[in-house]
Amino acid sequence: MRCFTDYDTERIVIKSSSQIGKTEILLNIIGYFIHLDPAPIMCIQPSLQMASTFSRNRVAPMIRDTDVLKDKVADSRSRDSGNTIFSKSFRGGSLDLIGSNSAASISSRPVRVLLCDEVDRYGLTTTEGDAVALAERRCATFHNKKMAYVSTPTVKGNSRIEALYEQGDQRMFYVPCPACGDYQTLEWKNVKWDKNNHQNASYVMECCGTIMDDMQRYKAISNGKWQASAEFNGTASFFINALYSPWLTVGEIATNFINSKPYPETLRIFVNQILGEVWDEDQGEKIDEDKLMDRAEDYGPDDFNENIILITAGADVQDDRIECTTVGWEKDQTCYVLEHKILQGDPSSPQVWQDLDEFLLKTYTHPRGVELPIRCTAIDSGGHHTQSVYNFCKLREGRRVYAVKGKGGEGYPVVSRPSKNNIAKVKLFSLGSNTLKALVYGRLKIEDGPGMVHFPNNLDEEYFKQVSSETLVEKFHKGQRKTEWLPLRRRNEAWDCLNYSFAAYHLLNVNMKLLHKRVTTPEEDKPTKPKRVRKPLYKKKGKWMDI
Repeated sequence: MRCFTDYDTERIVIKSSSQIGKTEILLNIIGYFIHLDPAPIMCIQPSLQMASTFSRNRVAPMIRDTDVLKDKVADSRSRDSGNTIFSKSFRGGSLDLIGSNSAASISSRPVRVLLCDEVDRYGLTTTEGDAVALAERRCATFHNKKMAYVSTPTVKGNSRIEALYEQGDQRMFYVPCPACGDYQTLEWKNVKWDKNNHQNASYVMECCGTIMDDMQRYKAISNGKWQASAEFNGTASFFINALYSPWLTVGEIATNFINSKPYPETLRIFVNQILGEVWDEDQGEKIDEDKLMDRAEDYGPDDFNENIILITAGADVQDDRIECTTVGWEKDQTCYVLEHKILQGDPSSPQVWQDLDEFLLKTYTHPRGVELPIRCTAIDSGGHHTQSVYNFCKLREGRRVYAVKGKGGEGYPVVSRPSKNNIAKVKLFSLGSNTLKALVYGRLKIEDGPGMVHFPNNLDEEYFKQVSSETLVEKFHKGQRKTEWLPLRRRNEAWDCLNYSFAAYHLLNVNMKLLHKRVTTPEEDKPTKPKRVRKPLYKKKGKWMDI
């Protein structure tokens, strides 16, 4: 609570295991501001249903049973009380409880106090962009704003709370050793038990090897203190796991681990919910970014392989930019990444779309002197600025600039027939996301020969990190084995653009042998068609006919 009254602290981040008191902290903060420092408060839950449950089961009872609060918030049964499930008014401020999937609710009002619960359960984006970013902009007008983020982490590289924690001063809770008094953190690696009796597990202190039972552990926790490992920059970040919980014994935690260990799905729950740590999908099949980078070759968009006969493009739309990749294709589907362009600008304004249009109109000079245009472009319409994508593609369908949208699940083709069942009546192609990613992944694994994906050496390290940003894992659902692509990091635009470039190739469905002959045959060797000579006409029964 001292962080919320400290003027220099704007952000408070809590990364922790489950059932350790995170919700109680949020309730205390809400109660504090209603009672002592009235202000507009927004509390965001992962969904609207969870916001309703939190309001009914936690907030309403707290206000009802706390004397200093129930007099400040009007009874919900009175007319025009301003006390509803999702909104509670009080003198000097208000409390709004909303779901992370409601972009309109997030962006509709200014707030001084922002509380984000279970941020790793939020969707990656709303219709207007990232929910956390939208919410933070609501606090911009307040000089004394407070923003709190609490959550158990999820997958490594895709965990909001992990990233937010690392941005702060990274405080951990240190407890004194009951024997020597040395302060240290409680870590899972120091839990020891007999193989045949894991319920009697105990904690072994790193300093002197003292075995600490649960009562000693509770006492040490009561005498513990927070210590930061990074410099304070306005964000106070905290990490704590279930070993600090007064409601769990070390034996219960060890038993949970033993029961979870045989299955990746349950082990992941243990790592996230008990240890409060991110889950590393190291058991999955992953593209090696270093190997891809080592394969980079000395070529560029103005000097490429003479066997390239076709060029496609794939574009991904973000909140502040559009990224686009062009790929050159040989007859045997060997392909070369030519360029990865990042066009900065707000996609809700026309300038960045004009820049994209200019980029897609460019031609590449073939070593034989032929100008190769971008024959087909696939632009993702599923996440950001859907209407802008529709408007752009509708006017350029004659140039084969198409809107595409991924479709998850097994068994879908790379590209399906287009549909115009959308508000803009634009051709929208559905992509089988799993099928397409598996295709591109298989091509990336080819290190030599037909079908190989080549990269130029002018691409930076970040590009290759993004291309290798997803891993293929096997999971069991209702007894059936399924494969699933999981993100390893949040930035993956290069991977998406490469996939869309492949999709554009399949959209064309072109005869590559015929195209190869057309591109590689010199102009002087191409047969010339004889001019058609029209026959004279004669009139018969009122009609002109050929002789």
